[in-house]
Amino acid sequence: MRLAAPHGIWFYSFSYFMSAKSSKKSLRKYSSVITDGPSRAGARAFLRPVGFSEADFKKPIIGVASLWSMVTPCNMHLDELAREAEAGANAAGGKAIIFGTITVSDGISMGTPGMRFSLVSREVIADSIETVAGAEGFDAVITVGGCDKNMPGCIMALARLNRPGVFVYGGTILPGIHPVSKLECDAVSVYEAIGQHAANKLDDKGLKLIENCALPGPGSCGGMYTANTMASAIEALGMSLPNSSAQIAISHEKREDCQRAGAAAMALLKADIKPSDIMTRKAFENAITVSIALGGSTNAVLHLLAMAHSIGVKLSIDDFNRIGKKVPVLADLKPSGKYGMAHLSRIGGLPPLMKMLLDQGLLHGECMTVTGKTIAQNLKNVKPYPKDQDVVRSFNDPIKADSHLRVLYGNLAPTGAVAKITGKEGLKFQGRAIVFNSEEAAQKAIMSGKVKAGHVIVIRNEGPVGGPGMREMLSPTSAVMGLGLGKVVALITDGRFSGGSHGFVVGHITPEAAVGGPLSVVKNGDIITIDAVKNHLTLGISAAELKTRLKAWRPTKPTVTRGVLAKYAKLVTSASEGAVTDKNL
Repeated sequence: MRLAAPHGIWFYSFSYFMSAKSSKKSLRKYSSVITDGPSRAGARAFLRPVGFSEADFKKPIIGVASLWSMVTPCNMHLDELAREAEAGANAAGGKAIIFGTITVSDGISMGTPGMRFSLVSREVIADSIETVAGAEGFDAVITVGGCDKNMPGCIMALARLNRPGVFVYGGTILPGIHPVSKLECDAVSVYEAIGQHAANKLDDKGLKLIENCALPGPGSCGGMYTANTMASAIEALGMSLPNSSAQIAISHEKREDCQRAGAAAMALLKADIKPSDIMTRKAFENAITVSIALGGSTNAVLHLLAMAHSIGVKLSIDDFNRIGKKVPVLADLKPSGKYGMAHLSRIGGLPPLMKMLLDQGLLHGECMTVTGKTIAQNLKNVKPYPKDQDVVRSFNDPIKADSHLRVLYGNLAPTGAVAKITGKEGLKFQGRAIVFNSEEAAQKAIMSGKVKAGHVIVIRNEGPVGGPGMREMLSPTSAVMGLGLGKVVALITDGRFSGGSHGFVVGHITPEAAVGGPLSVVKNGDIITIDAVKNHLTLGISAAELKTRLKAWRPTKPTVTRGVLAKYAKLVTSASEGAVTDKNL
């Protein structure tokens, strides 16, 4: 049997995975401990009310982690998708159990103290999925995620468990349509409209119109922002089915994707293919390559490092520069481009781009995937994009000849920083520092007109420890763009950026200010140079002056001393190591 999928990709029933080693007992390595024998009558008693029949106790148990919530449109439909995955697993001979975990909305908490919990949620998601799957004896796990931190959190959990598993992306939102201009808009349109409103370029009614139309329904933010970047990276990694990353949230294709994921989890179990067989170093290089070609978010650096750590693969920020030298930006996608993820979906999704990269020798085609086939096998019959499209450029006409993701070093970032520079804003910026010790202080100054052309906005004490939580700076970057300062002002921070941020921006500066990094001693008026050709980030003072300033620096008291943020600040590593919380245990 085979099931047809869009764009010429075929998924088989995985019958060729059957082998002598795949006995029913081996398929129940974990669940048999939970349910088998007289001593486990209590466990079986608890499972009967939630839907287990006598026959189900002989089947492998497939956990389905649903990140459904009504907190955000990214996740509001995931309960329905989880049930599709459940049905797919059950039809393939398993017994699926749906369970939940948290999500938070970056879009709602952006620019507030609540944003400190965003990156923390990645760790909580990973911990909770690992906890439930470990406690309940699931033999395989399917994770269904939508918002930004869902995806790396899910993959980190699957990596730690190292049981057969599949990630399913909830899909992209459709673009909003402005009722007057008829132009497409999205979440970032709203944040940039706030800046336009502050500059008196947009009145109250105009702001309200954009607010009302930007997000028309379910799905993750519609540009090549962090959610779509990570979904694409995970597909390139091999941990989701082909084209899972580029389907519209409310489409029939997305429902089929979930059903196939259920069947794929069972097939992986029968074939004994685990995340460690898929998530190799070469697979991570594929993920980096695709993230660059798409013009993806700087958060890809942070999350791919964390995911690699969870599976035990050595990956460093320097790998992004190494790979980025030979990989061009090909996709003309928002925030710096003109198209949304729905446009990529309509012309064929991600597989044709991956086929282009493979044919160019930029992907490792031998890497295994959750289909049970290699990348090259999955892409063998993929058709190219239509000739009349301009969403994805050719190698002869790239958006940028090399990567937009730049890892910078210098006396301001001794252990690295991450820039997102497409070239549209230039490749070098030099200006005078205007320093703020929090995002709120910077936002107030930007909106009140204190930031002028030639300034380098410095926002510090927003790193993993200093925040704590490493907030995203979408509000200040969008305000800068909305005020029309995007090409004449730069912004640097030890925090991070939303995938929706664009302009001359540098984040993830390490060591961060809160632990005594050089960012902590920058003063108003200091000359700062950002060079995206030489990959340098430098503070224009002498080594002796920098040493004197650092010697006089004193740490401030922690802003949080109890609860999850305090625990996070205590355990978290540098952003250059993925900001993980289990490395130094």
